[in-house]
Amino acid sequence: MKKLALREIIDGFQGELEERARLHEEMATITRRITFLSKHGIMAIHRGAMEEAKSKLREMEEARNRLEEMLSLHRDLFTGFVKVALQEYAEAHILLALVEQGKYPNPGELKMPAISYILGLADSVGEFRRRALSSLLDDDLKEAERCLSLMEEIYGALISLEKAYVLAPELRRKCDIARRVIEATMSDIMVEDRSNSLRRTIKLLEERVGELKREEKGQKLS
Repeated sequence: MKKLALREIIDGFQGELEERARLHEEMATITRRITFLSKHGIMAIHRGAMEEAKSKLREMEEARNRLEEMLSLHRDLFTGFVKVALQEYAEAHILLALVEQGKYPNPGELKMPAISYILGLADSVGEFRRRALSSLLDDDLKEAERCLSLMEEIYGALISLEKAYVLAPELRRKCDIARRVIEATMSDIMVEDRSNSLRRTIKLLEERVGELKREEKGQKLS
């Protein structure tokens, strides 16, 4: 058997290394694209620009399909930034489906790994707080309460997933953040509700005072 010098061994790796570097760069480009589209899609949802949001999500799906093609051939390319991109993808789909249809998207139809879907769910809690606060600014207490209800439902489901904490240690931190976000949102809604109640009471008093003045004026004229 021929003995290879170290230089020959190293040179023999060059083709493989170049191909791996090319794949890595393409993967990085795709995941950056998914993250970019997710953020802009979510921004569009918050603005109420649903057609724009759907367009961004369709672009995300195209990028996601290419990502899946690459991972099916090179599973070892499933790295941290791929994981983040997939949970961003899940988060955008979850937010759109719940805002527009009032239901959770099917992870099977999204071709979404369970952990990516779960982490996307956890991140969506923050987006629902953002939507709740926006609703309060628009005096839409009912929508703010609906957002809070979804946040609580998601949190309740996540904390029951004992196995997920083992597979995705970051889930515990996300759940802790979600709990604080829910408490803050609940407080904001309670303050707004009390403020609305106070405004209604003041309005009723003003109307009653107005009626009494009119009655008093009528009595003097008579």
